[in-house]
Amino acid sequence: MFDVIIIGAGPIGLACSIEAKKKKLKSLILEKGVLVNSIYNYPQNMTFFSTSDKLEIGEVPFISQNPKPTRPEALEYYRRVCTSWGLIVNLYETVKKIDFQSEIFNIKTDKSNYKSKNIIIATGFYDIPFPLNVEGENLPKVTHYYSEPHPYFGMDIAIVGAANSAVDAALETFRKGAKSVTMIIREKKIRENVKYWSKPDIENRIKEGAIKALFNSEILEIQKEYVIVKNDKEKIKIKNDFVLAMTGYQPNFELLKSVGIKFNKDKYSSPYYNTNTMESNVKGVYLAGVICGGYQTNKWFIENSRIHACQIINDIKEKT
Repeated sequence: MFDVIIIGAGPIGLACSIEAKKKKLKSLILEKGVLVNSIYNYPQNMTFFSTSDKLEIGEVPFISQNPKPTRPEALEYYRRVCTSWGLIVNLYETVKKIDFQSEIFNIKTDKSNYKSKNIIIATGFYDIPFPLNVEGENLPKVTHYYSEPHPYFGMDIAIVGAANSAVDAALETFRKGAKSVTMIIREKKIRENVKYWSKPDIENRIKEGAIKALFNSEILEIQKEYVIVKNDKEKIKIKNDFVLAMTGYQPNFELLKSVGIKFNKDKYSSPYYNTNTMESNVKGVYLAGVICGGYQTNKWFIENSRIHACQIINDIKEKT
């Protein structure tokens, strides 16, 4: 029997387990992938927008070689946090079903069964990409994740999107020898919230023609050797080897719905929760981190949702 089971071993899930340990509550983290799975899936050379102190949890100092920490530094840091606090984390274990009986939650995974008095859902949003919904999207040449530029050396690359992930992929593949890089962008310009050191870089590469950008455009069809793109004037057929669909990601709403969590009737489909305690409309089920924003995935991030851990554990402790 656990006092709290946390679903998701991201930074906020770890922070919740740390706060539980401080309050002498027995906790377990269940994670279907690796530790801090979302950060692990970031591009290998990714640099955070936040400074290292904004990413700290559990009073463990995060020392970075530069003002902005990198992905490898973050992975090292959160591994150290986990071992320093002796957190119980079951990796590669997927939650399949959650039942509620007599004020106790029964959590069934693909490996075992657990019981807990409370549940914290801190699953983030990086696991389910928004689809393009076009013919050919399932071809092997299409991916919704970008890791490193080496596989695209000497290739014709199409990148869908205008946010940070698309910009990073475009700049890296261009500089590491892609034969051509074409950005396909629904908007009329690069997004304003792109990292301040990347935005002028990508705009200048587009201006000089090193990277081609098709604004007010979208993919109509993906073929083995081409992509068909439509803008407000014409259809264009572009020779292409790989499509990097940096279309964004969405939370696991099905898990929330399966336990009875209600959603606010807004354009973001944000789940209901008490802003003081982070408890949802289901007694004993709490939400933490980016999942709280629904489709508004840029509302909550590590530095401004670390406080959720204290709010949740304080409420659980008071009830206990």
